[in-house]
Amino acid sequence: MPYSRALLKLSGEALMGKKPYGIDPAIVQSIAEDVSKVIANGTQLAIVVGGGNIFRGLKGSAAGMDRATADYVGMLATIMNAITLQDGLERSGIETRVQTAIEMKEVAEPYIRRRAIRHLEKGRVVVFGGGCGTPFFTTDTTAALRAAEINADVVFKATKVDGVYDCDPERFPNAIRHENLTYQEVISREIAVMDSTAIALCKDNNIPIVVFNLFEPGNICKAVAGESVGSRIGNSS
Repeated sequence: MPYSRALLKLSGEALMGKKPYGIDPAIVQSIAEDVSKVIANGTQLAIVVGGGNIFRGLKGSAAGMDRATADYVGMLATIMNAITLQDGLERSGIETRVQTAIEMKEVAEPYIRRRAIRHLEKGRVVVFGGGCGTPFFTTDTTAALRAAEINADVVFKATKVDGVYDCDPERFPNAIRHENLTYQEVISREIAVMDSTAIALCKDNNIPIVVFNLFEPGNICKAVAGESVGSRIGNSS
């Protein structure tokens, strides 16, 4: 496997599949099947999960909530997703630990970098919940930050589309998919794949980003195996 340690970013919206809200068990099962193959092949895997299927801080703020308060509610939503994902993974025989940036010791471990790395070394999947633990930062930024902290080789972003396009492929049938992009191209052209802070963090730490379709069975394993899946963002295009 080309990657010895990887970080997978799952959006909350991806977890709900075609449901209007919550988590689709079929999606969790599909993720678990792929993850089990990744672990069996020897790659260490950490996961950062979003909370948009339950609550989004930006939407709450736009509706009149205090932005910091809305972001904290969103962080709690990511913890709900992390625990649910842990249950699905463990029912598939994958030993999993949840670590949260907001202390919640009755249901999960607090985030401790060295402990997270030790779990990975023992072949466990580590799911990071609670975002960064502070408002005004997205879970994309959390993914980039945790990837740098645990010395991950790559960030995989699993989404509803099969890569990075020049415009919304759901609205524009003639949208063109990019096979490769540089960090600077994403930042300067304001391509909405991850927020600029996340891209800058990956750029500074030379961590490539691979964006692919979560709903294609086997894609997680293919991406970790280094197959040409989705779009790649790195130092050279």
